Amino acid sequence: MCHLKTRSLRTRFSRGQPVPLEAMVRADVVIVGAGIAGVSVAYHLAVRHGVQRVIVCDPRPPLSLTSDKSTECYRNWWPQPAMVDLMNRSIALLEELACPMDARGYAYFTGSDPAGLLARARSASAAGAGPLRVHQLFGGEAPCQVAQQWDRMTTGADFVTDPDIISRVFPSATKDATAVLHTRRAGWIDAHQLGARLLDEARGAGVTLHRSEVVDVDRDSQGVSGVRLRDGTQIDTRAVVLAAGPLIGRAVAMLGETLPIHAELHLKVAFKDHARVVPRGAPLMIWDDPQRIAWDAEEEEAVAEYDHRLIEELPGGCHLRPEGGPDSPWVLGLWEWQRTVMDPVFPIPVVPMQAEIVLRGLMTMLPGLNVYRERLPRAVVDGGYYLATPENLPLIGPLRTPGAFVIGALSGFGIMASQAAAELVALHVSGHALPRYADAFRVERYDDPSYLAATAGETGQL
Repeated sequence: MCHLKTRSLRTRFSRGQPVPLEAMVRADVVIVGAGIAGVSVAYHLAVRHGVQRVIVCDPRPPLSLTSDKSTECYRNWWPQPAMVDLMNRSIALLEELACPMDARGYAYFTGSDPAGLLARARSASAAGAGPLRVHQLFGGEAPCQVAQQWDRMTTGADFVTDPDIISRVFPSATKDATAVLHTRRAGWIDAHQLGARLLDEARGAGVTLHRSEVVDVDRDSQGVSGVRLRDGTQIDTRAVVLAAGPLIGRAVAMLGETLPIHAELHLKVAFKDHARVVPRGAPLMIWDDPQRIAWDAEEEEAVAEYDHRLIEELPGGCHLRPEGGPDSPWVLGLWEWQRTVMDPVFPIPVVPMQAEIVLRGLMTMLPGLNVYRERLPRAVVDGGYYLATPENLPLIGPLRTPGAFVIGALSGFGIMASQAAAELVALHVSGHALPRYADAFRVERYDDPSYLAATAGETGQL
């Protein structure tokens, strides 16, 4: 999102004062963290399960640490059946909430590895993400008829290698694209409206927000017995949900526990596409291949001095989407050309050349962006951290301390998974029946040597 949207979000969530807790020393559940995960858990506990005394603790305004830096995207296209189930459920819940959704899909482009892209597509389809339609299955229709049908597809994915079809459906894409995979149950949502609604309904159901940091979790022979806040408040409770986002490692440490997670810095570039190169009706567009940035000789010398990696082959995954309505000039671009694993610090460290690097990478997929080679458009860089497990599956459910629960390691998919993940935590806390995918996200999976062996080397991404 652009910076203007971020400011409006913070203003909206900052209205009014948090309810004081002087007389509120007992809670049924305390939630640590008021990001999208914490707010969603509060909503599911109070609104959907009728839990009466829920307190959300965070020293910052709700959704203001990294949730408001999201690209707000969603997809059910994953290689693991449990992730497909989780995301299908989450998308269904978002649809129930009537959250504004742009269901334009994700379009993965390749210029060098159609077979690899197709193999991964078949893996996701086999995991339950929906039918895979290879272009020959359109029944011999003329390419123009196929293109006319394109927007009618709402499930599964379409894989096309016919250059005529690709150019008709994606006229702005490079002619070097040899295949495109367009996933359908995917797009982006208005996470700001989502967060505001969840927060309003949770407050209406009695949820209390307390603007202070949880600094310790008390325990006794039965497990969790309370929490202590930096402002001196003590809350007696038998249930605490750790929803601390990028600070989840620190939160879990209060229990004397650790989680197999790491934090990766991810930066987002919002730029004004005043030349209207990116179609306003485009899906999320992803260049799947590794690439080298085409610097000219003079640039290459200076860039090599800045960071030698930038003149070498860089990883695939450079992507963008339009932001805002038909008249908006804003585009969001992302590319993790360097994998920066670090302990989260705030404000986040911004790479000085990030906007130019991302734009140069996007030019491979959308050559029209070369109009900005000589003069970069106005751009804003922000971002956050992806907290991930080794195999990139989230942690949702009980911790080892009785009464303690976690919703974390939502590695870049926090918005899209928020509703099903929060629902799952609420089911654990309230003791209700669990869905079939619940075990896949338990912390205890790391106690199983066969699980560790089976997932060694897995990335959890397509």
